[in-house]
Amino acid sequence: MNSQLDGDVVLELNDVTRHFGQGKRVLEVLKGANLSVKAGEVVALVGPSGAGKSTFLQIAGLLEQPTSGDVKIDGQSCIGLNDDERTKVRRYNIGFVYQYHHLLPEFSALENVTIPQIIAGIDKQTARSRGKELLEWMGLNERFEHRPGQLSGGEQQRVAIARALSASPRVLLADEPTGNLDPETANGVFDVLMHLARGSGLAALVATHNPELAKRMDRIVKVENGVLVPG
Repeated sequence: MNSQLDGDVVLELNDVTRHFGQGKRVLEVLKGANLSVKAGEVVALVGPSGAGKSTFLQIAGLLEQPTSGDVKIDGQSCIGLNDDERTKVRRYNIGFVYQYHHLLPEFSALENVTIPQIIAGIDKQTARSRGKELLEWMGLNERFEHRPGQLSGGEQQRVAIARALSASPRVLLADEPTGNLDPETANGVFDVLMHLARGSGLAALVATHNPELAKRMDRIVKVENGVLVPG
C-alpha cells in the first residue's frame, strides 16, 4: 500500500465560499477558505459546532457545490463537472467515513467492503481479495462473515473505514469518525485509520472535536470566521 505520489498535492480547495439564504438574510458559512492536502498527509479539521466543518467536507467531497471557488483532485478542477461526472470522481477517487458507520445490515462485513468495489467496476474475485486484505489490516480476519449487528461499535467502524478505502481512493474524508466510540475504542480505530491513510498515500482530511486525536495528525487547521487558519 505504498504511494508513488507521496508529497504531491492531491486535494486542493481554493477561495471556497458557501452562502445560504435565510429569508432576506444571507448566511455566510465559508468566506474564502483555502486548503491543500498532500499524499500521505493526515490533516485535522477542527472548530466549534456550526463553524462550517461539515459544509467544508461536503464541498471537498463533491457532495455540495460551493457558492464560489474551486475544488481540485489530483490537479483536476471539479467545479465545472456535471452530476454524472462528479459521481464518477467520488466513486473512484474519494472515500468517506462518518460518525455513524451506515453499514448495510443484511450483508456481512466482507460483503459491505466488496459491494462498493463491484459497483465501481472491479470484478468480484479481485474485490473479495481486496476486501479480505483490508479487513485483515483492520484486525477483523475472524469477522469476515459477521453482519454489522454481530460486531461491536469499534468493529463496525473499522469495517466502515475498510469500505471507504476499498476502491483505493486518492482522498479520504472523515467526519467525526470516532465520535460515537468510547475513548479506548476510539484510539484503536484512529490508530488503524492513521496507519492505513499514511501507508496508502492518501490525502486525508479528518473533522474532529477531540483535541487529543487532532494533535496526533500531521497538522491542524481550524474553521474560524468562515476561513481556515492553522490550529
